[in-house]
Amino acid sequence: MQNKEPIWTKAFINLFATNFSIFIIFYGLVSALPLYATDILSRSDEDAGLLMTIFLISAIIVRPFSGKILDLVGKRKMLWISLFMYLICTGLYYFIEPFEALLVLRFVQGIFFSIATTASGSMAADNIPIARRGAGLGYFTMSTNLAVVVGPFIALTLIQFFSYDILFLSLTALLMIGAISAIMIPTDKKPATIPIKTKLTWNDLFEKNALPVALIASLVAFSYASVLSYLSIYSQEKGLLHLTSSFFAVFAIVMLLTRPFTGRIFDEKGPKYIIIPGLISFIIGLVLLAYMNSPFLFLLAGAFTGLGYGAVVPCFQTLSIESTSPKRSGYATATFFTLFDTGLAVGSYILGLIATQLGYQNLYLLSSIIIIVTLVIFIFRQKKKDRLA
Repeated sequence: MQNKEPIWTKAFINLFATNFSIFIIFYGLVSALPLYATDILSRSDEDAGLLMTIFLISAIIVRPFSGKILDLVGKRKMLWISLFMYLICTGLYYFIEPFEALLVLRFVQGIFFSIATTASGSMAADNIPIARRGAGLGYFTMSTNLAVVVGPFIALTLIQFFSYDILFLSLTALLMIGAISAIMIPTDKKPATIPIKTKLTWNDLFEKNALPVALIASLVAFSYASVLSYLSIYSQEKGLLHLTSSFFAVFAIVMLLTRPFTGRIFDEKGPKYIIIPGLISFIIGLVLLAYMNSPFLFLLAGAFTGLGYGAVVPCFQTLSIESTSPKRSGYATATFFTLFDTGLAVGSYILGLIATQLGYQNLYLLSSIIIIVTLVIFIFRQKKKDRLA
């Protein structure tokens, strides 16, 4: 038996730690800033939601240019620069209080979040053995999955027992650890010397081969917005707000337990053996959320959504990167996240309007229908691809 090339190299471990710290800050602020806006700044719920929207808008605007920026400056150097600016922005929350200034800060931070995550994701893909890319990117995505739980837990605990000032200082300190990890990442693995072009073309903004998969992934993001943006409000309505953190804990635990198996199956048997069951699991989780009326069903929904989301998203990201050559990995990563972030942003807005008019139960039923449509599209595309193979 041949020895498999290792995934957990020094570069990969440091990239994992860096990405983990970036998303801890992201999810920590997502959970805490709405409360900060309403409780401390005495702003409306709509204003609180704007803090998330404007962050995503800047990230989406910059994301298509990220691949070109990484090519011109270098992935490692650009990761350092964007992390430094992301760190500065995080520290500024301690000093900035006017809401309008906070909106500007969120917009600027979204820019560097976009570049930093594109750089780290692209560098991770470059450092993973090609034959193990499904498993490797799945493991790398665990850094984001863990942050989904750790970020809100740290943020909500600190504001409950201490203060927002302590929260902002703590998040800054955590990001400094990630910055140190980034400094320890070895020099870029460059597939080839790429001539620098000054003219900006469509290929400098998007990887066309990654677009079909990224578009399908955006539908998953659209539906996932119902969980990310409205679960706490829905659980409060059901009298289960105290279990929301437990929901995300179950969500993350299931993802972590199943990740080694799903990545191996992806590499050995193919994406359809993970994506199809994963989408079905996601559908079951959303339907359970729609009809949940007890703590057991609430947490069971967390398990099914965690299994589905955790299986599907890394697979789509891997397929996006595999759709093109190694030298275009930065563009493929940027394309994937551009459409994924767009789905998340549009979903947060549209699903919020639907929830206001039709209620949260119908919101989650509609989200499950969108995933059913996604499943049909993927099966149709896969059958077409198999016929051409």
